[in-house]
Amino acid sequence: IGAGGLSNGLPELVEATGGHFKLRNVNNEDLSMSPMEIWCNESQERYVLGLMPDRLADFESLCTRERCPFAVVGEATNDGHLILEDSHFKNQPIDLEMGVLLGKTPKMRIEATRLIEEHAPFDPTGIDLADAIDRVLRFPAVANKRFLITIADRSITGLVTRDQMVGPWQTPVADVAVTSSAMDATTGEAMGMGERTPIAILDAPASGRMAIGECLTNMAAADIGPLGKIKLSANWMVAAGEPGEDANLYDTVKAVGMDLCPALGICIPVGKDSMSMRSSWQDSQGKDHKQVSPLSLMITGFAAVRDVRKTLTPDLKHVGSHLLLIDLGQGKNRLGGSTLAQVYNQIGKEAPDLDDPQAFKAFFTAIQELIAQNLLLSYHDRSDGGLFATLAEMAFAGRKGLEVDLSDLSDRSAPSDILSKLFSEELGAVLEVAPENLETVTKTLTQAGLADHTHTLGTSTEANTLIITRGNTLLYKESLTPLNRAWSELSYRMQALRDNPECAKEEFDRILDENDQGILIEVRGQKSEDRETETLTSNLSPLTSASSSPTSDLRPLTSTSIGIGARPKMAIFREQGINGQNEMAFAFHRAGFNAVDVHMTDLLSGAVDLSRFQGLVACGGFSYGDVLGAGSGWAKSILYNERLLEMFQTFFARPDSFTLGVCNGCQMISQLKDLIPGAEHWPAFKRNRSEQFEARVANVEVLKSPSLFFQGMEGSLLPIPVAHGEGRADFSNTGNLEACKTQNLTALRYINGQAQPASTYPHNPNGSPEGLTAFTTPDGRATILMPHPERCFRSVQMSYRAPGTFENEEGPWMRMFENAFQSMN
Repeated sequence: IGAGGLSNGLPELVEATGGHFKLRNVNNEDLSMSPMEIWCNESQERYVLGLMPDRLADFESLCTRERCPFAVVGEATNDGHLILEDSHFKNQPIDLEMGVLLGKTPKMRIEATRLIEEHAPFDPTGIDLADAIDRVLRFPAVANKRFLITIADRSITGLVTRDQMVGPWQTPVADVAVTSSAMDATTGEAMGMGERTPIAILDAPASGRMAIGECLTNMAAADIGPLGKIKLSANWMVAAGEPGEDANLYDTVKAVGMDLCPALGICIPVGKDSMSMRSSWQDSQGKDHKQVSPLSLMITGFAAVRDVRKTLTPDLKHVGSHLLLIDLGQGKNRLGGSTLAQVYNQIGKEAPDLDDPQAFKAFFTAIQELIAQNLLLSYHDRSDGGLFATLAEMAFAGRKGLEVDLSDLSDRSAPSDILSKLFSEELGAVLEVAPENLETVTKTLTQAGLADHTHTLGTSTEANTLIITRGNTLLYKESLTPLNRAWSELSYRMQALRDNPECAKEEFDRILDENDQGILIEVRGQKSEDRETETLTSNLSPLTSASSSPTSDLRPLTSTSIGIGARPKMAIFREQGINGQNEMAFAFHRAGFNAVDVHMTDLLSGAVDLSRFQGLVACGGFSYGDVLGAGSGWAKSILYNERLLEMFQTFFARPDSFTLGVCNGCQMISQLKDLIPGAEHWPAFKRNRSEQFEARVANVEVLKSPSLFFQGMEGSLLPIPVAHGEGRADFSNTGNLEACKTQNLTALRYINGQAQPASTYPHNPNGSPEGLTAFTTPDGRATILMPHPERCFRSVQMSYRAPGTFENEEGPWMRMFENAFQSMN
């Protein structure tokens, strides 16, 4: 339910039939609302569904189990009539034919006049290259936007294979988002975006073509195959009625929908529009003001991915590799609407454009062929900030220097030649190619007809320096550290205003540490003997519902090797709001367990008893929206229920049982520590030191402990996803830190880029003392931890994977689940 509320959603649901609705059946806690307010309010997170009457009981049972409120508000009537009945006022505020409401309206005729504006050419007079670089890197459209990215969970589902962060230092420069289609699949889906709104001030149709071009050059980094597999969604935004804007919309829709997309062999099957992109107000002196947005086309592209493991990222991979620019602007280097123009309070005259659809198709096809043959090390498209921003971001992400020579780019005698080469935002991409593959890559691009579009830029270097020359003339030289600081300062300033400013400063100053190795991967300890395996062929779900099939065995996974013999039953325990149960179930399933979905309501109703299970894992998410504090509502529903209190106490006391709590489940289990033998020293978990939800990949060290989950992993340095707002271990009112340490009850701790215990942010993302983030009991049967190992049990789930590590299916944390299985045998 969105715009219009139920007044829109319910009539649309019965558009083909008509319906009779009862207003007072709508769930409503505010009795002061008028009938119109109930019918039209736009409360979010509501849905309208149509069900056959004979399935209503099943639906009600499902909703009861999931604590999901619902209401039967009416029925479809098949008479083409819409009636809304109000039992309170004993009337029918709506009684009309559906055709009146949703019927075909007459075509609207709009007369529009094109507004011809003259703009001055970009004037480079007096612009210093170093000053231009500094301004462009700080411009919001170019600058580091980490502050926006780390506050949203990017690892949930366990299906994310390419998020925004790339490389060992987790730099937010990824071109495309990629998810796997299943937790046992290497196929997947890609999503990319494009927009070039500033160009619309000069040339609206060009801005539409460039938006599509940017979306597609972003998506080219994924292993998609033919360009025609991509489908686009178009979000049109315009201030309709403003002089020239209706004509701009018409011209751009025609250019995109009737010319460019057919030429590229793609289509736009879906989209939306916002036609009132203006703001009007009156100041304190009574003067009227109005701000009008230029025509904006936001393009989102979607496509199936053949192999998620082949997705390219922008971070430079090797020293001595070659950089190639594929310039789809064909040397025109138009600066109209560019970041460079904007930072000098100009707009320019000549805008970049997608001039040659056939060359663009050849580019996309060639990149896909190179990806399929594993011939590219890195890829980054050219967009905001132009070629310089593209190269700088690749260098920041890989922490490698660059020696760039502009001699191979088309030469002009104009004073702005260097500026236009470095800052024009024409379509194109930079490729990193290993020396041994350069000839093959060049041949492929030539065969695609892109020889004239391909230029040699230079090489990556060991030095932490970006050097730009033209022939023997040095144009620019600067260390990457101050450049990275300039690029990241906007994110720091925003973060300091929003979050704990000390944490923001610590993250900003991390750039100064040139010895920071980023994500560390070092696997230590010997793996347990491989257990006997069998290959299963069913493609059913790995998660059994406790309430629907309490005695069934786990349905097996497609082509997965698991232990022969009885599968220990594992309770995948969750409450309302928990959202990490699927990946948790899959990890335990793959290790050999019979993973059973157990909702809190199953225990409360008596449908399920923990005596059936050997293992219990409390999953992560946002139980009750955490309105009572970290996991508190969930824990109290056990502690204040006499029957459940006894059930959990009995389960924890059994010598053949084991318990795991992750994230929200960690918070909840920690509050049950009085029921768990040996857990009295555990801490509580409080709000992160940063005062913000933290979603990151952190480095942890596996400590020596009795935890059955981490046996044989001691000393390993591994990356792990983090996603929590209240993960700081707090011993101030409960627990005993020294006792946890002396009794080896600490199992994991965050470490910094030098493999030392992390005390500063973001290496220590929540501010826990000495970086400690996992705790266990003396017998090792109960373990709690805040990070998410279940989101990194496959190698494809890793945001960054160092060369030579985890090159097969198994990820860094699969062994943890296998250890649990081994403990049962």
